[in-house]
Amino acid sequence: MSIGSNIAAARRARGLTQEKLAEQMEVTFQAVSTWERDENLPETKKLLALAKVLNISPAALLDEDPAEWELKDPNFDADHMYTYVKAKAQSLGLTQTLAALPFMKERHRGQFRKGMVKQVPYCTHPLTLACHALAMGIGDDDVLAALLLHDVVEDTDTAPEEMPVNSRVREAVILVSYNTYSGDKEKIRSDYYKNIRKNSLACLVKCIDRCNNLSCMADGFSRDKMKTYVTQTEAYVLPLLDAVKGTQEWNSAAWLLRYQIISLLETFKRVL
Repeated sequence: MSIGSNIAAARRARGLTQEKLAEQMEVTFQAVSTWERDENLPETKKLLALAKVLNISPAALLDEDPAEWELKDPNFDADHMYTYVKAKAQSLGLTQTLAALPFMKERHRGQFRKGMVKQVPYCTHPLTLACHALAMGIGDDDVLAALLLHDVVEDTDTAPEEMPVNSRVREAVILVSYNTYSGDKEKIRSDYYKNIRKNSLACLVKCIDRCNNLSCMADGFSRDKMKTYVTQTEAYVLPLLDAVKGTQEWNSAAWLLRYQIISLLETFKRVL
């Protein structure tokens, strides 16, 4: 494939029209059109900026034999997961989880995951976390309820006391909610992870949350944000697994999460 064909393919993969790409590049759409037809190629400085906008490496734009894979949606069907978690909760008698499911769905109604190429209902994220826990053999009511509700305080107008859960779950959700902290970014980050580390349930929630975010970030993060996310995950999230491992019934989950997170980190470090 030519450079122009690579530009066109990357543009379409990001869901951009020639006009939208031109707007972000501060050029005319005719300029983009000539790039894609190989009639005129962007100068080096523009090529670097173009790669950043398209969220790929400059080398990928110059590659004459790029991989031509079909990009599939990394997210699973929200309705199917909702039914699955509800059936599991009913069979295990998990009253908090059964209350959290419709509460979460209603509070996140109309919200979508930020930065994704296509609109993904936000409830897909907490439902994926609950399914992840169940797949690791965790059927604890507090854990599943906390995973389902982990973003309702941070991302909706929900006050902690409104959540239909016990004090243990409520405390974990408060700890993982950035908007419950104050100060500059560095102070918030330091306090945030320091406080989470004192609470094993909050640690488990944060690690499963981060694992899902890492698995989807190539679809919604810029290259710079991915690099920052990898660095912060190594520095702040991986240490939380020590607290998870300290809870006997979560030993296997701690091993699996460490394997999953490190595998994702090392893959991204090599690609980025």
